[in-house]
Amino acid sequence: MQNRSLAFWLFLTPVILGLGIVVVIPFFYGLFYSFTDWNGITADEFLGFENYINLFQEDEFMSSIWFTVKFAIVTVILLNIMGLGLALLVTRNIKSSNLLRTVFFMPNLIGGLILGFIWQFIFISVFGDIAGLTGIEGLNGWLSTTNTGFWGLVILTAWQMAGYIMIIYIAYLENIPKELIEAAKIDGASSFQRFKNITFPLVAPAFTVSMFLTLSMAFKIYDQNLSLTNGGPFNSTQMVAMEIVRTAFSDNQMAYAQAKAVIFFLIVAVIAMTQVYYNKKREVEM
Repeated sequence: MQNRSLAFWLFLTPVILGLGIVVVIPFFYGLFYSFTDWNGITADEFLGFENYINLFQEDEFMSSIWFTVKFAIVTVILLNIMGLGLALLVTRNIKSSNLLRTVFFMPNLIGGLILGFIWQFIFISVFGDIAGLTGIEGLNGWLSTTNTGFWGLVILTAWQMAGYIMIIYIAYLENIPKELIEAAKIDGASSFQRFKNITFPLVAPAFTVSMFLTLSMAFKIYDQNLSLTNGGPFNSTQMVAMEIVRTAFSDNQMAYAQAKAVIFFLIVAVIAMTQVYYNKKREVEM
């Protein structure tokens, strides 16, 4: 037992040190600096809650929060529906199952910046050419309005992440005992009844994991936002992560940006933990 304990701590110590140096210590430093006038080099004055009071009075920051919340709600629902749908498709007994899994997962391997530029080309050039050939005016001017920019970001994120969420659902679907499905078929249960009463309750833990991942990802998205819309037009599609980066590095207000980051962290943490709590509670009820 002593040897096991020693080996355990020998393996765990580098991880704890890395986590502390890279995450924990910088977090508390940042929390302290958010109460000062820190400019990235020095902090000469302690401001108390002044930065926090100012950020709640800033229209641009509050607008970016509201835009990010809307994006997160739509993306979480869409990604989980698509992920589960793709997982149900590729777990059927079809010859091209492995090929389809690879194809659906591949977009997740492409970097966010590159994806943004690819979809920017599609939305602007390809959609524009299609509009010229078909006369569909709705395809013109994509990304030039807040509405089209919003749905452009949703489409990009869904295309990129659906395959990743699919893998999580596949893991749970393939662990469902075949005997339960066969027994339900013998009892005359329809496909919908089998899904509702057997499949859905047994993959409930996958919803908890997938919703947590998609929720945190949707709030923290930056690369795709930068390369697809760059926050335009007039910062109306600017998400919180981009707004904080611009405050820090464009406006050179490091302490103010840090205060925004702390509020952003609290919002994401509260929403994510609440979601996990209620989903775990539903798992027990199912």
